[in-house]
Amino acid sequence: MHREELINLSRGILARAGYHVSQPIRMRSISFDIVARMDDQLLIVKVLSNVDAFSRENAEEMKVLSEALGASPVLIGERSSSGPLETGIVYSRFSVPIISNETLADHLLEEVPPFIFAAPGGLYVRLDKDLLRKIRDSEGLSLGTLAEVAGVSRRTIQMYETGMGAMIDAALRLEEFLQAPIIEPMNPFDFPREPLSEEHELSGEKRTESPIFNALLDLGYRVTPVSRSPFEALTRDSSKVIILTGLGSDEARLKQKAIAVGDISRISGQHSVIFVEKVKSKCFIESTALVSKDELKRLGGQEELMELVLDRSKAHD
Repeated sequence: MHREELINLSRGILARAGYHVSQPIRMRSISFDIVARMDDQLLIVKVLSNVDAFSRENAEEMKVLSEALGASPVLIGERSSSGPLETGIVYSRFSVPIISNETLADHLLEEVPPFIFAAPGGLYVRLDKDLLRKIRDSEGLSLGTLAEVAGVSRRTIQMYETGMGAMIDAALRLEEFLQAPIIEPMNPFDFPREPLSEEHELSGEKRTESPIFNALLDLGYRVTPVSRSPFEALTRDSSKVIILTGLGSDEARLKQKAIAVGDISRISGQHSVIFVEKVKSKCFIESTALVSKDELKRLGGQEELMELVLDRSKAHD
């Protein structure tokens, strides 16, 4: 299946599940293809036929964006060099979860979550460590007894009780012996929050090669430059208000970029602005505000920029 077909399939599954889904981002060298939101859950999604093509650079940018926006990154694929991605299994690459469209559909449309995850050494499941420990204590079962049942060491049972994943056969033997649902379903959208965006964030007296970024820093904003997104930075103030910030030097691509950034801002619940040399006949494209460099230099503070962005975004409506 061609990648565009895979992207449309992913979008269709998410839409049928009730997500608001962005249009595909048809720009080269972008780390993600779509964003989707349902209630408080925001997904940043990359779709690839062969997941081996997923680079560390793309993964790092997806994780930075996800941490800043309160989102979850996910890679949807069809195969790897080892063969097709199997339904019901969560894979990972550079700590980003990977699933197939079949697993996505089962999870969202059929309410059949995956139970298995792939890791070095084989396939594993997660155990309900609290339930496992509770049953062992209430039944007076020793570590040795459970180790013998599962075919593992006493130390391994102790590790299960602290959250370590279990090989499938060992977990099934334990579950059958204990007569309790100790194998837990997985949520492929669970993603541990890491303070990655702060590592890449600029603030205070720091300077860049971009006069726009420097002007935003002078206004007291914190700026996180990105290189594989339809926008050039995330800009946020002390209250965590985030603006998807673009730079518009290429007139031919300005409309394409503004539409993409506006679509992402609508789905993610953020504001979007593109800084240009000069604002011409319109001060917005779709829902993305356009602000000239001269206007930015004349602003007296963050409130004035936010008011300008909001006014021009609303002008579209």
